Amino acid sequence: MILNERRTEEGLLVSVCDPDVLGETFEDGELSLTVSEEFYAGDEVDEAAVVDSLRRASVANIVGERSVTVAIDAGIVEEANVLAIEDTLHAQLLRLG
Repeated sequence: MILNERRTEEGLLVSVCDPDVLGETFEDGELSLTVSEEFYAGDEVDEAAVVDSLRRASVANIVGERSVTVAIDAGIVEEANVLAIEDTLHAQLLRLG
């Protein structure tokens, strides 16, 4: 999985994606998701690093079947809140307070 962390005034912004979706655009009706290299490119890491980063995140964007499944299995994202867009999965995380 590819992981990118950015420090912002609001906290830690994390983007995670599967390598095979980087640079792709997915569409479903009026929904469109572009997995841009500018936003998602980072380091290729293992599941433990992804889980650690997501647990520390204030905001996260997660794209791809494997990446989203890791977040679900770790209890970070609820499966009911995952979007299926074309042939990939997408989840967002926002921690308040």
